[in-house]
Amino acid sequence: MFHEVKPKTKPGFVPGLVPLKIPDGEKVDFDDIHRKRMEKDLTELKTLIEAHFDKRKKEEEELLSLTDRIEKRRSERADQMKIRADRDRDRQNKLAEEKARKEEGEAKKKADDDARKKLILSNLSFTGYKTQTGPKRVTEREKKKKILNDRRKELNVDHMKEEKLREKAKEMWEWLRQLEAEKFELQYKCMKQKYEVTVLRNRVSDHQKISKGSRSKRGLRK
Repeated sequence: MFHEVKPKTKPGFVPGLVPLKIPDGEKVDFDDIHRKRMEKDLTELKTLIEAHFDKRKKEEEELLSLTDRIEKRRSERADQMKIRADRDRDRQNKLAEEKARKEEGEAKKKADDDARKKLILSNLSFTGYKTQTGPKRVTEREKKKKILNDRRKELNVDHMKEEKLREKAKEMWEWLRQLEAEKFELQYKCMKQKYEVTVLRNRVSDHQKISKGSRSKRGLRK
C-alpha cells in the first residue's frame, strides 16, 4: 500500500491553483466549487500571513538581541574608560605631589643656605669675622629664625586639583628664580667687599711703611 507524499511548501510560496475536476454526467454546483476555492485560498493566505509574522517576530528578536549586545558593550567600554581616566588622574596627582614635595625641599634648602650666607655676610668686617658677644649672638639667631620663618611656607596641596597644582608649581619656580637672583647679588657683594678689604689693607700697609720710613729719616737727621 502506497502513501501519498505531499510536497513541502516553503513559507511565502504560493502553489499553483489546480482546477477542480468535474465528473462527467453529474450536475455541477458552481457555488460549492467557488466556496471551496475561497476556503482553500483563505487557508493558504492565513498560512502565508502566519509565516510572515513569524519571520518578522524572529527578525525583531534578533534586532533586540543585537541592540542589547551593543548597549552592553558600550556600557562596558564607558566603564573601562572611566576606570582608566581615574587611574591616570591619580597617577598625575601623585606625580604632582611628589614634584611639589621635591621642589619644597629644594626651596627650603636654598632658603636655609641663603639665610646662612646672609648671616655670615652681616658679620663680615675689614679684619675678617667679628667676634660675637652673648646678646649679639642671640639677636643674630633671632634674625635668622625670622628670615627662615618668612621664607619657609607650608604647602597645603592635598586638596588641590591638577590646574591648581600647576599654578603652585609655577609660583614655586618663580620664587626659586628670585632666590637665585638674590644669591647672585649676595655673591657679587661678597666679592666686592673682599676686594675693598684687600685694597684697604694694602693702603694701610703702604701708609704704615711710608710712616715708618719718614720716622727713620727724621731720626737720622737728628
